[in-house]
Amino acid sequence: MTEHDSALEAVFSHLMEFNSLDLRIGKAVRRTFDMLLDGQHTGRYRWEQLHKTEKTHCGTLIEINLQREFGFADGEVLDYSIADFEVDCKYSQKLAEWMIPPEAVSHLVLGLWASDKKGRWSAGLVRASEKNLNPGRNRDVKRTLNRVGRTAIRWLFKDAPLQENILLSLPNEDIDAIFRSTSGQKRINELFRRAQGRPISRTVVATVAMQEDYMKRIRGNGGARSALRPEGIVIFGQYRNHIDAAKTLGYSPPNLGESMSLRLARQRPHHNGLPSIMLSGEQWVVALPTDPPEMAPSLPDVGPLGR
Repeated sequence: MTEHDSALEAVFSHLMEFNSLDLRIGKAVRRTFDMLLDGQHTGRYRWEQLHKTEKTHCGTLIEINLQREFGFADGEVLDYSIADFEVDCKYSQKLAEWMIPPEAVSHLVLGLWASDKKGRWSAGLVRASEKNLNPGRNRDVKRTLNRVGRTAIRWLFKDAPLQENILLSLPNEDIDAIFRSTSGQKRINELFRRAQGRPISRTVVATVAMQEDYMKRIRGNGGARSALRPEGIVIFGQYRNHIDAAKTLGYSPPNLGESMSLRLARQRPHHNGLPSIMLSGEQWVVALPTDPPEMAPSLPDVGPLGR
């Protein structure tokens, strides 16, 4: 039976009082990965593309981004002071394999794990007591949790969803086609052509475009909306009518900062039963694979949401 740890429970309760705690931790983790990859300037989108020193820096960036997100006070000895208790923040690429330094022994540890490839993250609290730690064997005497320590973790969230990096889940042939062109605009066109029905974040757009004005590559007047319209492809963004249209067509609308493409077709008898929307005076449905391409209807931008 796990002993009661009043300090750990106080920190746990304090953290759980934050509004949207899970979403905000996930946002800090997502921000960390995106900062390290720096896709807009490097075109990188996979953890394996990082240098060893960048991977090592991940834990420090997560610590910083969490402090920025929640306004944790600095600890006197460790990273944070939460509910007036010293807390060290640790990240590991494998679940619960946090490297705990000598100064954190006997104190509380806020440990995180995240995998961009799996699209999951976990965060928990544990007391770095002697009974919970393996003996230190490396040169800087850092230690890891033993079996008892692992069972003592008080999980805030385990296997919570991380905002998807869609480039990690597209087939290799799609990735090759997207990055084949030397033109940022053509790469963006191919991204929305091949990743239909799935939310695409600004970070992914920046990574594919590799240009300072990357969001301009989505818009009409020469952007992807104009280029893909003859193929029947419409790009939904952060406008109230876009969100309503996506919902009506049976799709989860893109979240803040996301876009989503769908190929549409005029409603015909063989579309019986499919959800439809009225655009440009006609009813439209999400095109079936057998439907030929046709000029997409105009989807005006009405009611922009806050970004």
